[in-house]
Amino acid sequence: MEKERERNANGIEQEPASKSQRKREAREIQSLAKRLLALSPARLDQVPMDTTLRAEIDRARAIRSNGARKRQMQYVAKLMRRDDPGPIEDALASFDAEAKQITARQHRCEAWRDVLIDEGDTAIGRLFEQRRDADPQAIRQLVRNARREAGHDQAPTAARALFRLLRELDESGPLPPSSSP
Repeated sequence: MEKERERNANGIEQEPASKSQRKREAREIQSLAKRLLALSPARLDQVPMDTTLRAEIDRARAIRSNGARKRQMQYVAKLMRRDDPGPIEDALASFDAEAKQITARQHRCEAWRDVLIDEGDTAIGRLFEQRRDADPQAIRQLVRNARREAGHDQAPTAARALFRLLRELDESGPLPPSSSP
């Protein structure tokens, strides 16, 4: 018995995808459609897609009934299967990478803030060795105030100000790792 074969886009014969594989692919496209629905309008404008797909996504957002919204989302996934979802996946991946960079920047600034408050002058010296553009007087003042606030169980106003200053430094150029040299 000869197995059925289909031709792919390049004309090469290959085995047809199994039903399980087709279902997995359909679920992947459907999860991609869910992610598109969750994007803000500004982010959605940055995703490359045709106008009909965009209109159907906007229509799905307007629907409040869960059942109707689910049907509309399945229709959006159906439209996505007709075209190559690669550019949409690439756009979402770049959004994820950007979010990871922002998170890493936040963690780097938090780590430096904690090290500066815990270690004091030694950590401040390490920071100034690696970042000449930092304002030593402002950082020392904020570290001193943050330590005093922590000792008196006050609100961490100076620690927040120190974090904001470190974040500005990091935006001008990434801060070095906060661990000891």
